Amino acid sequence: MSTARPPRSGFDLAALLAERGAERYELHSRHLNHQLPRMLRTIGFDKVYERAEGAYFWDTEGQDYLDMLAGFGVMGLGRHHPVVRQALHDVLDAQLADLTRFDCPPLPGLLAERLLRYAPHLDRVFFGNSGTEAVETALKFARYATGRRRMLYCSHAFHGLTTGSLSVNGEEGFRRGFAPLLPDTAVELGDLAALERELKRGDVAGFVVEPIQGKGVHTAPPGFLRAAQELLHRHKALLIADEVQTGLGRTGTFFAYQHEEGVEPDLVCVAKALSGGYVPVGATLGKDWIFKKVYSAMDRVLVHSASFGSNAQAMAAGLAVLAVMEDEQIVERARRTGDLLRTRLAALVDRYEMLHEVRGRGLMIGIEFGRPRSLGLRSRWTMLQAARKGLFAQMVVVPLLQRHRILTQVSGDHLEVIKLIPPLIIGEPEVERFVAAFTAVMDEAHAGGGLMWEFGRTLVKQAVANR
Repeated sequence: MSTARPPRSGFDLAALLAERGAERYELHSRHLNHQLPRMLRTIGFDKVYERAEGAYFWDTEGQDYLDMLAGFGVMGLGRHHPVVRQALHDVLDAQLADLTRFDCPPLPGLLAERLLRYAPHLDRVFFGNSGTEAVETALKFARYATGRRRMLYCSHAFHGLTTGSLSVNGEEGFRRGFAPLLPDTAVELGDLAALERELKRGDVAGFVVEPIQGKGVHTAPPGFLRAAQELLHRHKALLIADEVQTGLGRTGTFFAYQHEEGVEPDLVCVAKALSGGYVPVGATLGKDWIFKKVYSAMDRVLVHSASFGSNAQAMAAGLAVLAVMEDEQIVERARRTGDLLRTRLAALVDRYEMLHEVRGRGLMIGIEFGRPRSLGLRSRWTMLQAARKGLFAQMVVVPLLQRHRILTQVSGDHLEVIKLIPPLIIGEPEVERFVAAFTAVMDEAHAGGGLMWEFGRTLVKQAVANR
């Protein structure tokens, strides 16, 4: 007989949202990060979205917005995929004895088994709660397994914001003010000579790398990962692939490192899309010998653990995500749609002076802007650059949302790059909508006047004031 108690009548979520939902920006200003609502209002992103489904949001007036951001990559299957939703209803209704800490529930083992099918050279999985936690796990495991302490990472890399992962974060803006960090060393993506110089010192535990960097959407040069792997193994160090954003089909293969033949990382970090957009989850996949070194005896059984790791809801969501990816051929769809979108955008490079390059793989695409040739455009460009690098890209992002109802992001601080990481379920209609909107915005930018450049002057004033 079930011992479940009926829900108490004192809490009504729908009523609470109806009563207080309009206070959302005020509540954030008062109780959370007060700079977030300020920033959103400055750039005109202070929208109120009422619901979402797939690759779209709807506002209070019923207007749809195309999501080309996917929650920074979390919403790989879009929002509220029915299979993932049903899996969560099912796991809640099952009333499992979850997180007892002293048993071996089936769902973590089943998800690990299924996830490892996509990386057959790896053997075991540790489940945490986020991407940064997956990276922290890999750093700890690499240090313990090799008996060394120093990690190598790439300039401009992003691996998370907790202290360990921040130590291998290549963006100074994130690191500033949080020292001392761990004794780690940056090399340039693609610089094998620098990598070898550091390895020859004999104290390197491993090299953590994004196969495609999220900041700027820079792809590792052809052959770099395989050559790096050979160098690392020769010097008894480990290759760690951070696939938190690039994994689960984002780049047109299940993992981005699989674009290069012969690359078999020792540890792989996964998160974001594995959650289905519902329950936070991180996973660190690794070789058997590494796990057996870390968990070398029974008294080390909890030497690395997570209180909410392997919880039933996260495991159910992950299993549902992988099932949907297979049933709906998500990896192939991402590759096909990404090729179409990248080709359509690349065809515009010769048309617009300020559009310099379109790059990426699958549905991870970077659109880079640069200094124009003509005198009139160059003077406006110089004005923006003098105030703050990255303002032109922001000038493009804002009208895409305000006029065309398309949500995008600037790829990083002080970068003239827009990053597109839409849900992997988008198709040709979404490609056409984005390309048409982007073309309209670029037409206006190159016309040399109008509301877009008026907004540019507003951004300049804001940048100067912030100094």
